Amino acid sequence: MSGPAEPTTGGDRADPATEAFVAHRNLLFTVAYEMLGSAADAEDVLQETWLRWTGVDLAEVRDHRAYLVRITTRQALGRLRTLRRRKESYVGPWLPEPLLTAPDVADDVELADSLSMAMLLVLETLAPTERAVFVLREVFDVPYDEIAEAVGKNPAAVRQIVRRARAHVAARRPRGAVTPDQTRTALREFQRAVETGDLQRLLDVLAPDVVFLGDGGGVAQAALEPVTGADRVGPIAVGLSRFGAAATLRPAHVNGHPALVFRLDGEIDTVIAVRVDDGLITGLYAVRNPEKLSRMAEENPVLR
Repeated sequence: MSGPAEPTTGGDRADPATEAFVAHRNLLFTVAYEMLGSAADAEDVLQETWLRWTGVDLAEVRDHRAYLVRITTRQALGRLRTLRRRKESYVGPWLPEPLLTAPDVADDVELADSLSMAMLLVLETLAPTERAVFVLREVFDVPYDEIAEAVGKNPAAVRQIVRRARAHVAARRPRGAVTPDQTRTALREFQRAVETGDLQRLLDVLAPDVVFLGDGGGVAQAALEPVTGADRVGPIAVGLSRFGAAATLRPAHVNGHPALVFRLDGEIDTVIAVRVDDGLITGLYAVRNPEKLSRMAEENPVLR
């Protein structure tokens, strides 16, 4: 990932402000991305955080990490409100920007769960402050008093927001814990069905009430509304087989979970993520907007 210009004090040694920022950069990116669902906007937030950080008197800062998270949260909150207005005019369903991640991200179950496409879509249903508070507390275990400073609330109000957000998320998140192996098994069956054009095999791995969301952003062809039901989703998915030898469908780790990357003539065309419940695919998320596929070129370091 690109970073801010990094001033030095001479030789190869970075100044203390730069050292602190670089040390926490991956964490800050992850915080911003979880709040926004957009890597491009998260990078912009980090640039804004850097600019404000360089104006801080470090002698007055007791905890660099907490201070940087506070700046990042405030910048992300402002950006989140802007994003909401942009999404109102977005063509078709909006999906989070997929991140190519290292396989070992799945080892941190809570982080991987919070990064999943399904969970990020749940977070989209929270109000901006609720989302910020939930992410900071539930994912990054930030103390209530630090969250309060970041969002401009008192700790008692933050506790109430956390309780409300937890209940909201619990009612909408995937029904139970799903292991990476279970997701890989479902994806393997999906892949084989698509590659062979076997509609029945595909229907066997799709839940009857599966929901398909395609994000083309008005740039790439995609369904303009959610498609519900295996009988409607199956033919859409199996239609990928019509591209023949020009197409490949390969496993990848996206947002901390197994996923598939569909390429045409060697170029990434679609990133396919899934939600799995009880061994069946209940959510199918296809990101085709080319503006959202740049983060698939190399692994993105995420951290909490």
